[in-house]
Amino acid sequence: MRTREGGRIVDEAAVIARVRAGEPEAYAELVRAHTGIALRAATALGAGADAEDVVQQAFVKAYCALGRFRDGSAFKPWLLSIVANETRNTVRAAARRRTLVGREAAFAEAEPLIPESADPAVATLRTERRAALLAALEQLGEEHRLVVTYRYLLEMDESETAQALGWPRGTVKSRLNRALRKLGRLLPDARTQPREEGEERA
Repeated sequence: MRTREGGRIVDEAAVIARVRAGEPEAYAELVRAHTGIALRAATALGAGADAEDVVQQAFVKAYCALGRFRDGSAFKPWLLSIVANETRNTVRAAARRRTLVGREAAFAEAEPLIPESADPAVATLRTERRAALLAALEQLGEEHRLVVTYRYLLEMDESETAQALGWPRGTVKSRLNRALRKLGRLLPDARTQPREEGEERA
């Protein structure tokens, strides 16, 4: 799979093959290509000021596990599943939760890309509504918070989200629908409940 990130194009399969063949320096191409989204993921999942350390450790673990990487799979969702695990471990080890204000500031610095066409409930991340959305996300269970983060805040498609979370695509769709309905009830400016394409209104 060819990936564009930060202005660079990486042929992931070719790079991984080079690393496996004894060219470890080629791994730097994958690091450069995916550092931005890895930092956004770690920040969105609560790493806060530790995001850079989390991402660095995730890249190390991904490198060590590269021999188990399945040929033909996309590298990004596989890496982000490692980032998510490392973030959880870091937060638990610190035995503290990030405050909403601290997470909001870190998230703003990370500049996540939210498409103009995103669901209205998710689009409230923009500037003045950012705190309201983050507060609402905090009230969701971990599974619902993860699926919204990966699907919309990190702009991953349904297949990539399923791979990153290790869930069937049907589970991604159903949990995302429930998560967005909950966000619609929690957000003060949400006039309609968001729904996935193809879902019938009640």
